[in-house]
Amino acid sequence: MISIYVPSDFRSSEIPATPGVYLFKDEMDELLYIGKAKSLRERVKNYFSKSDKPLKTQLLVSQIRHIEWIIVDSEVEALLLENKLIKQYLPKYNISLKDAKTFAYIAFTKEEYPRIITSRKLSTKLESFGPYTDGFMRQDLTRLVVKVFKLRVCKTLPKRACLNYHMGTCSAPCIGKVGKEYREQIEQARHFLKGEYVHTIEQLNSQMEAASGEQKYERALELRNQISSIQLLTQHQVVDTEKRFDQDVMAFRRLGEKVLVVQMSVRRGVLLGKREFSVDLQPNVEQEFLKVFYTANKIPREILLNKRMWLDGEEKAALEEFFSTKRQAPVALTVPTRSDKLSLVRLAEKNIEANLEEDSVLVDIQTALNLPTLPHTIECFDISNLGEEHIVSGMVRYKDGKPDKNNYRRFRIKTVVEQDDFASINEVVKRRYRRLLNERTQMPDLIVVDGGSGQINAADAALHSLGLQIPLIGLAKKFEEIYLPGETTPRRFDRNSRMMLILEQIRDAAHNFSLNYNLKRRQMKMRMEFNPRH
Repeated sequence: MISIYVPSDFRSSEIPATPGVYLFKDEMDELLYIGKAKSLRERVKNYFSKSDKPLKTQLLVSQIRHIEWIIVDSEVEALLLENKLIKQYLPKYNISLKDAKTFAYIAFTKEEYPRIITSRKLSTKLESFGPYTDGFMRQDLTRLVVKVFKLRVCKTLPKRACLNYHMGTCSAPCIGKVGKEYREQIEQARHFLKGEYVHTIEQLNSQMEAASGEQKYERALELRNQISSIQLLTQHQVVDTEKRFDQDVMAFRRLGEKVLVVQMSVRRGVLLGKREFSVDLQPNVEQEFLKVFYTANKIPREILLNKRMWLDGEEKAALEEFFSTKRQAPVALTVPTRSDKLSLVRLAEKNIEANLEEDSVLVDIQTALNLPTLPHTIECFDISNLGEEHIVSGMVRYKDGKPDKNNYRRFRIKTVVEQDDFASINEVVKRRYRRLLNERTQMPDLIVVDGGSGQINAADAALHSLGLQIPLIGLAKKFEEIYLPGETTPRRFDRNSRMMLILEQIRDAAHNFSLNYNLKRRQMKMRMEFNPRH
């Protein structure tokens, strides 16, 4: 591995024009970003060019102090090495989907009598099907598989038959009621979960006719009911029963400093649902997303894309070879221009457009307040002090217009001993963003405080003391007016507009969160007073 220091007069000529992997590090020698290139010199030079770049890339470049690189023989080797290093080091500026919603698989265990389970992760110890992005569909399929194919669900085989056997939903391998036939049940369930519904129904029909011919009418009726159950569940799911392989659809749409992504899984003609992502704009973001996504998810035989402009012939071939190596089978990247494949891509794009309609309120806020970026992340503070005791604050975070409750925060005021909303808001704002600075965590796009000019100026002073410039507004309850730092006259907007309704919703959520914390602390004190032993 070779490295250079990055002074202000950095020259890219020091870097070889060969395929390889480059590593950006900060002054503490911590990894910031890992990337691959078919020409290390050209790719790295682009970062330091004077052309306009996404904000995230500008922030990355400002922190680069060391560049290291590893030379390889081809772009595919670079992709494989990059993938390995990213998984090993998890650099700060590489795309991360760790906060994205995870989806589950239906899986069989590899036991003598396999059981059916739900799994959030792929494992060599399991035979997995999916992932299923629609939780209700996954649950319905699991229940149907158990009911139709009579598979065990118990973690350990009991010594006596359980209720499932008596209800007719398990063939009871635990007490020897089924032997090698259980393998046939698993095989039928496997075909079904692979999306081979026609094959499954044909098999059940044959069994039903045989049972009827042998005058086993109860068994024939049971099989007919199973066929009806499968047809009822799947009749609205089949997209194209002629498909014999798996596909994914990936639609990308750039919006300001963000890229919206909709991914749809089609398994043997069956649409399993969709997943939605929003990632920061950066160079080659679509390629970066694909690599990260398929590091954690099954790679299908074909990936349908809605964009060709960001993927030239050489990069397309390198990505296909990279995915094929990981899948150990051919993978094709396709930008369709006609037929059913184009219909799937357009369906994914319609889902992005639907998301954009939801995001349009963020555009309204950005436009009305003249914000530098879309306010994807909004944090709002409220002070609660019933009397001079239990002065507390609550902070709520909204992500893309929706509450992000995992990132709500509560504060006990430490430096203020009496009712002083201005001093209290100054303290909590300073504490909150000093911590984010120390943790090197991304700042919000907009800060809202519950109050008028006094509160907003106190919060602004706290930000300035930390050397931060984050868009900041105050929202006063009485007339629902918006205050900006340094301005004594509030700004008024239509109270029934989408912008004001979402801002009021966020402010009210902070107020209720703060008030509930205050009440909780008062109740704790009362319990302590009545139970001094505790």
